Amino acid sequence: MQDVQELSPTAATGLRERKRIETHARIQAEAMRLFLAGGFDTTTLDDIAAAAGVSRRTLFHYFSSKEEIVFAAKADFPNMIVQAINRRPADEPLLTMVEMALTDMAAGHETPEAKAFARLIRDTPSLNAGDQAKYEKVERLVAATLAARKGLADDDLDCRITAAAAVGILKLSTEAWLADDGARPETFGRAAFAALRRVAADRRDD
Repeated sequence: MQDVQELSPTAATGLRERKRIETHARIQAEAMRLFLAGGFDTTTLDDIAAAAGVSRRTLFHYFSSKEEIVFAAKADFPNMIVQAINRRPADEPLLTMVEMALTDMAAGHETPEAKAFARLIRDTPSLNAGDQAKYEKVERLVAATLAARKGLADDDLDCRITAAAAVGILKLSTEAWLADDGARPETFGRAAFAALRRVAADRRDD
């Protein structure tokens, strides 16, 4: 009688999936550690593979480039905004809904590690370009989420305008946070939304 029984197909599949997830996370964690310690451009894929204890070939099974490793770490960002909006009361005004959603989301992501990561992206041209490109997708997603929350058409103009303003404020808030070690993104965000309301309420002719 064998001391160790063979794994069932289901168990074997589950084991392989857990190993895949663990390897993916380890590569990503080691890559980010190296990027933050030595810089993005000077860190090579061979450095990452060695630190993660995998071959270069194995690394390419998970990531095709260094840029992909970085942006994979931010893959949940759009979904986080959707979840934050969906947690807001459906009867809130649009600006209040998106302002409070972004404020709630920012409050849980102000760690030193998050700031170091954001600065790495800002200060690396190849990463910064890709990061800026994501905002167009986020803007469309915010508009669609607001419309769904309000039961409006997907292309509702009020939702699109609100989303565009919110994403602009999100970018400005991030810039302010990175420029000042004592700054808090939600503090700048509240001030920016207040300024937007003042401008919207100003009906004077030029």
